[in-house]
Amino acid sequence: MTLTLLGIESSCDDTAAAVVRGTDVLASVVYGQTALHADFGGVVPEIAARAHAEKLDLCIDEALQKSGLTLPKLDGIAVTAGPGLIGGVLSGVMCAKGLSAATGLPLIGVNHLAGHALTPRLTDQVPYPYLMLLVSGGHCQFLIVESHDTYQRIGGTIDDAPGEAFDKTARILGLPQPGGSSVEKAAASGYAKRFNLPRPLLNQPGCDMSFSGLKTAILRARDGVVAEKGGLTPQDQADLCAGFQSAVTDVLIEKTRRAMEAYLVMNPEKRSFAIAGGVAANGAIRNGLKQVCARLDTDFVAPPLNLCTDNAAMIAYAGIEMMQTGHRDDLTLSARPRWPLDQRAAPMLGSGKKGAKA
Repeated sequence: MTLTLLGIESSCDDTAAAVVRGTDVLASVVYGQTALHADFGGVVPEIAARAHAEKLDLCIDEALQKSGLTLPKLDGIAVTAGPGLIGGVLSGVMCAKGLSAATGLPLIGVNHLAGHALTPRLTDQVPYPYLMLLVSGGHCQFLIVESHDTYQRIGGTIDDAPGEAFDKTARILGLPQPGGSSVEKAAASGYAKRFNLPRPLLNQPGCDMSFSGLKTAILRARDGVVAEKGGLTPQDQADLCAGFQSAVTDVLIEKTRRAMEAYLVMNPEKRSFAIAGGVAANGAIRNGLKQVCARLDTDFVAPPLNLCTDNAAMIAYAGIEMMQTGHRDDLTLSARPRWPLDQRAAPMLGSGKKGAKA
């Protein structure tokens, strides 16, 4: 039986709804909040939560209209139940609970990271197991995806995620948000070797990464230019962006090569490497990872850009895989600000009363 699910995503600053049937995306709607947060240099959780509460019903209604379906024609409702900004996650979970209670449709709580990790199966039907680099504003980790609920984390960031580092670099250099696209655009006309920036943890074994020191190096390089010239020229900005992007790319390429070696020990029948998350949209990073895959005779899978960033189609599809194995949640489903995919791995970023961060 081919299942049709409504997906709801509200874990950060994008309000999204989608309708997916099997691997066919019938409708995908995303309401962004960039303008709401533009004056603050980053996402303000309280503003994001209020915007989700105001837009979720409109977003869902638009997705249903575009799909040509009504709620009674669906088989279930999948919603991001974590991890993420708790106000936004809670908005989506409560909305999904209300719809489930009113219609009797099954409710499925989905891990946001699982949505990203399973996107290659939605777009390219990649068979298990495959290696996934999840690289976004809040997360960066290598995962061997063995099934929809079995993940082996073999490395990740011990501090800032690359997307966060891109955003902070943009703020340091006076570029607009979101930082990923601004830095990439400026880097296109920059000279990457002008500044001697670090490649953190490349001299240490394993697949763990660090980007906090790189961000600090950019700050010091900027201060050096400002002290010398009294300010930054557009070319200074471009050169700093190019150097930063090159450093991130070098780290991701080398760590991916190491992660690939660990994955290939499993001798998968079909060798596949996939990327997802907002930073996966960066052209330089994509091209570098493609070259690694080509050298190791491994398929490179990159979902369309609109499915790399936060969206609800990935949540609906993850819900479909979960429903197919009998998973259901009830109205006790709770929002979780922290929810690591690999429950067996030690926390990378520490652990508190609410559990491991990643």
